[in-house]
Amino acid sequence: MLKWALIFLVISLISGFLGFSGVSAATAGIAKILFFLFLVIFLIFLVLALMAGSAIM
Repeated sequence: MLKWALIFLVISLISGFLGFSGVSAATAGIAKILFFLFLVIFLIFLVLALMAGSAIM
């Protein structure tokens, strides 16, 4: 998911550089959504891993 966020970020930067502001804004929004979704999923798995580690000990 982080890979897709970076791909959309690169597309946004390239389209912004070429003057396609609508495409740039749309892909930047998608990149933001994917990045924050990645962070939420990462934090959920981190908490689950910490809880599993403390349950074993």
